Amino acid sequence: MLFFQCKKEGQLAIDATKQDAKEDVVKLKKKVLDTFKVTNGYDFPVGKPDAKLYYNAQGFQENYHLGDDWNGVGGGNTDLGDPIYAIANGYVSFAEDIEGGWGKVIRMVHHNPDKSKTESLYAHCSSILVSEGQYIIKGAIIGTIGTADGAYLAHLHLEIRDVLNLPIGPGYSEETEGYLNPTDYINNNR
Repeated sequence: MLFFQCKKEGQLAIDATKQDAKEDVVKLKKKVLDTFKVTNGYDFPVGKPDAKLYYNAQGFQENYHLGDDWNGVGGGNTDLGDPIYAIANGYVSFAEDIEGGWGKVIRMVHHNPDKSKTESLYAHCSSILVSEGQYIIKGAIIGTIGTADGAYLAHLHLEIRDVLNLPIGPGYSEETEGYLNPTDYINNNR
């Protein structure tokens, strides 16, 4: 017997001696993957899961900011290289160094239980630990906090959008259509 552990379904067994065992395994893998495609709530991207030992240094719409800037409580570059966690189950839609004031950027798409989708954007990363097209579960490490190649002191810029595939953008704007307040969204969707 082969056993697969799935939190949602409990323990499942497949009789490997059956001629159609391969089909059963493929179906089980698809079922498990489909389970992880839908979000099961949102957590903060630092200080897993509640931003412990971090603070929001510049919140949404403070100085027209389109996201939240998460800093370690030690200040300066004390959080350089700290882990960045996926805020929810989802897939990586973009992961590359675009240089300039953004540095390394990760974008993820999250399928919500109500059939809506949101996108999270993590910027100024020191490293990217995921690849485009990869499915990630909530709380998995996707990168590390950086400085956008020395442009800033270390911090994580997080945006949450309810319109997918918007341009990376300026990070600041009076126009907020398509952008959500990250802290409010996470707190209201735990």
